[in-house]
Amino acid sequence: MSPLAVRVPEELSARVPAEQRGPGLDRDDVRLLVSRGTEVSHHGFAELPGLLRAGDLLVVNTSPTLAAAVDGRVGHARVVVHFSTRGDDDRWAVELREPDGRGATRARAEAEGVEGRGCGGLAGTKVRLPGGARLVLEEPLSARGERLWWARVSGAEVPALLREHGRPIRYSYTERDQPLSVYQTVFALPYADGTGSAEMPSAARPFTARLVAELVSRGVQFAPVTLHTGVASAESHEPPYPERFAVPEASARLINAVRAGDGRVVAVGTTAVRAVESAAGADGVVRARAGWTDLVVTPERGVRVVDGLLTGLHEPEASHLLMLEAVAGQAAIDRGYEAAVRRRYLWHEFGDVHLLLP
Repeated sequence: MSPLAVRVPEELSARVPAEQRGPGLDRDDVRLLVSRGTEVSHHGFAELPGLLRAGDLLVVNTSPTLAAAVDGRVGHARVVVHFSTRGDDDRWAVELREPDGRGATRARAEAEGVEGRGCGGLAGTKVRLPGGARLVLEEPLSARGERLWWARVSGAEVPALLREHGRPIRYSYTERDQPLSVYQTVFALPYADGTGSAEMPSAARPFTARLVAELVSRGVQFAPVTLHTGVASAESHEPPYPERFAVPEASARLINAVRAGDGRVVAVGTTAVRAVESAAGADGVVRARAGWTDLVVTPERGVRVVDGLLTGLHEPEASHLLMLEAVAGQAAIDRGYEAAVRRRYLWHEFGDVHLLLP
């Protein structure tokens, strides 16, 4: 069964975090589907240390999640602004959404005076934000579409605006708004310039300090990298937009040393794959790099560094599945997603996790 043909029932969307599903539960109380080629096995996430071995390396993303959703107004119409990515010129890539009746969000179908055209053709649109700040849409982020726009904010610094008036981005399959702490992973670090991820690097969410300590005690190593994720594109089935990333020298050396030995390099999340593969040369050697990456990992391009991947369960149409296929092969993804639906694994950022190993 191809993942593109899988139908994920709506009831398999994880509506609340694992620790809110019952008394005594923690973040690591999610299920772990393990694919080794086409062989599939089923575990709890807390069993991860026993599934890895001494000398393996987990590449983790240290980007913090931002409270990236802010209420605003275009004329008399209410909108929600999703702040996606900070540009080098202090503009921000943003997406305008409209609130639905439950306080969640759905794609904006029209803007004041521009019916039926989505957010397209809205250059110059002015959005009033809390505290007297204003935002002006200037140009589309990409020629591929007009969902995300470069915008300039006046009257406030965006990091301060988000801290005071923002909330985490959420979608209608979740039950309610959650505090920002729910969206921070154990690896998240604050950045002095206030940058971070518009949406949580969610593959790392099930890790707890206790589990990390157990992994370290068993000889599993960690290599931190950074990739600040923008607004998710799965709903529009778009390829990823350029994102800011950094692979520090120490992590590059560690990755290369593990590759030269008997260990396996396992990326925690598609964001970690994108970062480390962006820093790898054609020779497979990782070098310290920082900047913007527009890399899209596909089966045709393949992976040069990553041996395995720990990731969430993605929508059947999501572009991330191309990356999974590049890491593990189409047959492994077919078998894994068939098993996930049959065994009723939970999808999305609060859901269960999939470990792809050689």
